Amino acid sequence: MLSALSGFGLVLIFVFLVLALQSFGINQEYQRGVVFRLGRLTASKGPGLFWLVPIIDRVVKVDLRVVTFALATQETVTRDGVAVRVNAVLWYRAIDPVKVVTTVVNWQSAVIQAAETGMRDAIGQSDLDQMLKERTSINTRLLTLLEATCAQWGVAVDAVEIKDLDIPEQMQRAIAREAEAIREKRARIIKAEGEEEASRKLAQAAKIIGEVPGALELRRLQTLSEIGVEHNSTIVAMFPTELLEAARRIAEK
Repeated sequence: MLSALSGFGLVLIFVFLVLALQSFGINQEYQRGVVFRLGRLTASKGPGLFWLVPIIDRVVKVDLRVVTFALATQETVTRDGVAVRVNAVLWYRAIDPVKVVTTVVNWQSAVIQAAETGMRDAIGQSDLDQMLKERTSINTRLLTLLEATCAQWGVAVDAVEIKDLDIPEQMQRAIAREAEAIREKRARIIKAEGEEEASRKLAQAAKIIGEVPGALELRRLQTLSEIGVEHNSTIVAMFPTELLEAARRIAEK
């Protein structure tokens, strides 16, 4: 009888030790434990060592670190009717462990589904040119949509960035032709502006030469020196300015 009682006591001591060990938990610095007592929410524990009532308490651990997820490629249509394929990268984290556990089932999957739906909505409200030139504004719009949705789940969205944008091949050719036409337009404008500036300079030079009779003779001598350097086998004879002026005066009389 004594041996049976002693064996039973050993079993009780062993069970007590097991329950005592199970009543303690440890959360890492980036973890929080949401404790339920007989199915009712009690508190959020951690980080570090915490105590649970054996058998009665249950804990659900939540990781607070930032999660990086590459969203699946979405096929959608822009506001101006162009079919595009877009994928993005999402950064999110849990900020309220209690809400994460009690308000949504599988909170990470819920955030991803909300992000994919929001991306299609944001692209549907944007034109193709806006997506190509102002991708930052689309990222901001998508982030605003996600923040409003995920805040009720205790989740914060740090950033969302559109990574790749695929458009139809014929649209790529149209964009290339448009870019080529814009560059040609700029080249013609620059050339016209250069010709306009040169004509003004020539007009100013002609006015100065016309007001000073000796300036034309100096310009002719300079031309002769340039021709002599480049074409030294060519001989150019020019009338002096005085003879041309005298002939003009005789003709006027």
